[in-house]
Amino acid sequence: MRRRDTGRRDDGHRIALVIASGGMRGAYAGGMAHAIDDAGLAGGFDVVYGSSAGAYIGIALIHAGGENAARIFFEDMACRDFIDPRRLCGRGSMVSLDHLVDRILVDSKPMPWDRIRDSTVALNVVATAVDDLSGHVLEPRTISDWKLAMRATSSIPLLAGGPVRLHDRSWIDGAVSEPLPLLRALRDGSTHVLALINLSVPELRRIPADPRSPLWARGLNRLVPGLGDIAQSESGLGPVRAVLEQTDHPHRRHAHLLTVGPEADAGVGPLTIDPVKVRTATEIGYAAFTATLDRAVGRAQPI
Repeated sequence: MRRRDTGRRDDGHRIALVIASGGMRGAYAGGMAHAIDDAGLAGGFDVVYGSSAGAYIGIALIHAGGENAARIFFEDMACRDFIDPRRLCGRGSMVSLDHLVDRILVDSKPMPWDRIRDSTVALNVVATAVDDLSGHVLEPRTISDWKLAMRATSSIPLLAGGPVRLHDRSWIDGAVSEPLPLLRALRDGSTHVLALINLSVPELRRIPADPRSPLWARGLNRLVPGLGDIAQSESGLGPVRAVLEQTDHPHRRHAHLLTVGPEADAGVGPLTIDPVKVRTATEIGYAAFTATLDRAVGRAQPI
């Protein structure tokens, strides 16, 4: 807020925005991004981290507007053109990244790819390497690279297309390895981190801290690398739960961390295409960030 009010960024801080993945559950974080933009805070970040839906939301907030980061979920993605289980019968992918990248991000919610390519805010898109299932920040250099990177961070065999080749390596969904790239943001030296998650605090606390996948997920991983992990991707937040909850956690060092999650449940899952439920999720996310901001500045009324 000081950066917004003074127009100055030479404060010695590194302010990071970290956004969780979650498929259509990203509607909650999309609503939060809308509220961030409406509060005039979108220009205050030095770096953005995101996997899968989180990457789309972060980039949209910085370069296409927070309102679009929310509206894209219920206006464009909550439909069978994007998610349709019936395509599996024809050996297609349930989630159509072609529809997202080639239609939605071109016609309905155009992405300003030239501004993204030349961004002065570091846009860290996380994807998972197929060869060892480790997470990496992609380094796209051209507009074509950026389009491939956005596919790579969301691609998972059977669910959303096969691996994507970029810079001589094959990539799948970043949520397989880092559904919330929080530790990466802290390791990179961020002094302040705003983390947007798509789970309420009670839901987060129910996630086991044990990072081992259940047997059924390990079975899916043997069938298709990464499939089991993405099918239960919320459990990937387990290893970072302690960092989110404990102010004295050693991973935080001296960084300031604020986590915002939904304060109600709209009944939206990763593959929900009910536009009413999805729109409600964005409204819940908007309200959650606004309430957090009000508490932080001691205001009684929303911005």
